[in-house]
Amino acid sequence: MIKLRLQRKGRKKRPFYHIVVADSRSPRDGRIIEKVGRYDNVSESQQLVYDEERVIHWLQIGAQPSDTVRSILKHEGILYKMHLMRWGKSDEEIEAALDEWRAAREAKKSDSAVSRKAKQKDVLKAEEQEYKKQLEEKAAAAAKELEKKKEQEAKAAEEKAAEEAAEPVAEAAVAEETAEPETAPAEESTKEEVKAEEVVEEVKEGAPVEEVAEVKKEEEPAEEAAETKEEPAAEEITEEKAPVAEEETKDEAPAEPEVKEEKADAAPAQLSTDMTANEAIDHIKNTPVEKLKGFVPESEDRVTVQRAWESKQEG
Repeated sequence: MIKLRLQRKGRKKRPFYHIVVADSRSPRDGRIIEKVGRYDNVSESQQLVYDEERVIHWLQIGAQPSDTVRSILKHEGILYKMHLMRWGKSDEEIEAALDEWRAAREAKKSDSAVSRKAKQKDVLKAEEQEYKKQLEEKAAAAAKELEKKKEQEAKAAEEKAAEEAAEPVAEAAVAEETAEPETAPAEESTKEEVKAEEVVEEVKEGAPVEEVAEVKKEEEPAEEAAETKEEPAAEEITEEKAPVAEEETKDEAPAEPEVKEEKADAAPAQLSTDMTANEAIDHIKNTPVEKLKGFVPESEDRVTVQRAWESKQEG
């Protein structure tokens, strides 16, 4: 049996079809009898080209159209014209009937186009509202984060002030605990006791009391002079060692690490998700394809922007 059917051509995800006459037993891409038209339903133009006389010829001799080809011929009025021809209508009557049918079809098509534009407008409006909602949510989250950061900074400042106020009190308490008691009077009393014991022992041995007292008086100034002479030596040693310690601390001071300035990264290019749908569509239409690489990211979920981008690539 001979059939009118479609034969797929083109490339992956961009097909178009030939309307062909072929044997029903031959494969889809196999041998054909005749090519009678071309049909492209992927592009925006919805291209359809066919040879009306040859189509009617094959239908008259018994060729059976496939379901898709039948719907195409019905939409173009070929089946209606064959129906009028079977009823024996003249060419003028057939043309008049076809004109009336086409006018009714155009009126219906215009109504559907208006509804389609209204639907497109509603889609754009919904996308705009969703985009504004996302911007408001982002702004609210940023404000909340800033307020939280300010609270943390204020809390840290209060804690630091409390620590600074508590430091003098702690230092005073530590100073009181570490203060050494005055031992000078006790040491003097012990010296006097030792001297008295020595005098008593010498008197017991038989020495006169007056001589022992004079000897002790002479020994006391000698001891005091020796003590006063030893004190400056200690001071000199400390003074000599002090500069050395200062030099050692200077040498041991660690060198400050050098701070390297990091170059700021270049600002990322503007994406379609940073614009409203209308702005993104206008930018795509008014910009060459070479400059639009990466403009529409994978995260773009707005249908209107995706359609505009696909149309720009096809053009």
